[in-house]
Amino acid sequence: MAGLEPTPFIWFDGKLVPWDEAKIHVLTHGLHYGTGYFEGIRAYKCANGQSAVFRLRDHITRMLNSAKILALPCPYTVDELCKATLDTLVANKMESAYIRPLSFVGYGGLGVYPGDNPINTIIAVWSWGAYLGKEALDLGVRVKTSSFSRIHPNTLMGKAKACGNYVNSVLAKVEAVQDGYDEALMLDTNGFVSEATGENVFIVRGKTIKTTPLTSILEGINRGSVITLAKDLGYEVVETQFTRDELYCADEVFFSGTAAEVTPVREVDRRTIGKGRAGDVTKHLQQEFFKIVQGTNPKYQDWLTPYTF
Repeated sequence: MAGLEPTPFIWFDGKLVPWDEAKIHVLTHGLHYGTGYFEGIRAYKCANGQSAVFRLRDHITRMLNSAKILALPCPYTVDELCKATLDTLVANKMESAYIRPLSFVGYGGLGVYPGDNPINTIIAVWSWGAYLGKEALDLGVRVKTSSFSRIHPNTLMGKAKACGNYVNSVLAKVEAVQDGYDEALMLDTNGFVSEATGENVFIVRGKTIKTTPLTSILEGINRGSVITLAKDLGYEVVETQFTRDELYCADEVFFSGTAAEVTPVREVDRRTIGKGRAGDVTKHLQQEFFKIVQGTNPKYQDWLTPYTF
C-alpha cells in the first residue's frame, strides 16, 4: 500500500516480531488461493487523552465467525486476540491506528484443499487517516456503478470477511479509479444496490434513512453502529432493497465503514446527489459518530476498549 509507514512490531503467531521480520514463504497457501480472513479495526485518541479501540470485541467475534464460515478454524480465542490487539498497540506506542488482524492458511501442501497446513495469525497496526481522503468527509466522493456485480451468496459467502472475496472489490475499485471516480457502487446479482468495495451504503429521503438489508452484503460493524446511532437520534431507519435510480433521487447518500467512517457521496454516475456535498443528516451522523469514538458520549462507552502505554 502506497504511503504505508512501518511500525516497530507486528504480532505474529503469539509473538511480537520486528516489522521487517514478519515474513512468509512464497508458497504459502493463502497467497495462492486467498484462503484467509481478516478484520479492519480502528483505535482513536480520545478527548480525555486516553486511547481506545472502537468495538474491538465485535470485530474479533466477526473474524472468528468468518473462520466458521470458511471452515478454517482460528487457533486463537476472542479473548486472546483482543489482548493481542491491545498488546500490539501498546508495543508500537500508537495513540490512534488502523488495526489489521489476519488469519491465513500457511505453508505446507499446495493443492486447493488446505489439508493439514497451519493457520497463521498476524496483527499489524499503522497510522491511517480518512480512507477516501480528508476532504471527502465534507465534500463527499464521486462514485460509479460498477460493471461487476457483488458476489452471489452461494458463490462466495459474503458474510465472511474472506481474503479471496475481495478480488471482487479489487476489480470494481480498479475500474472506478481508472474511469476517474473515487469509489465503486456494486449491485447484487438481482440488480439492487448492494455495497461499495469496502463500505455499506445508506440513502436519505426526508427524515428516513434506508440501507441494504443483510442479504448480499457484509454485516458491517460501523453499519450497525450508524443504524443504532441514527435511531437513537430520532431518525427512521429502514433496511430494505432499493435500486440505483432511487439512489440517484435521494436527498443524501453516504457510506459507512471502519476505514471510511461516515463518508458522504456527492455524485453517482455523473448525477449530483442533493447539494453536491455532505447533507445535514450525514453531517449530523458524522458529528455524533466522532463524539462516540472520541469518548465524549458516555451512552456508548461500552463500544470503546481503552488502553494506555
